Amino acid sequence: MDTAFLYLTLSGVLTVLLWTPYIVARLFVWGPLTFLGNYPKGFPAEEPTPPLWAQRAKRAHLNMVETMPAFIAVIVGANYLIGDSAGLVIGAWAQVFFYVRIAHAVVYILAIPGLRTPIYLVSWAAILMIAREALF
Repeated sequence: MDTAFLYLTLSGVLTVLLWTPYIVARLFVWGPLTFLGNYPKGFPAEEPTPPLWAQRAKRAHLNMVETMPAFIAVIVGANYLIGDSAGLVIGAWAQVFFYVRIAHAVVYILAIPGLRTPIYLVSWAAILMIAREALF
């Protein structure tokens, strides 16, 4: 399970770092004084429009935030239910999840057509495979 916990930790770090691109874009769009101060006038009803890549980066981050609870639950649950007895398989699926989530963020931010959903589904399948190992 050490590998699974390593990739759980790395996925947590990835989740935290995925906000960086759209926050940096916000710095440039809003300007440093507004960014470091409070919000622009009229925020959130009115806000300077960020570039499309930054909007996609924000959605990629939110998607990771929404997916992490399920990933955390299956890793912790698998550790509780079976301990190290299936550690290699669960670690491999945790590794798949992590690298696929990096690919998902890149594909999402760059708007590469036709890949975002299939890549997301691989990460979703990795979570289900970890659950299967823990439960059956």
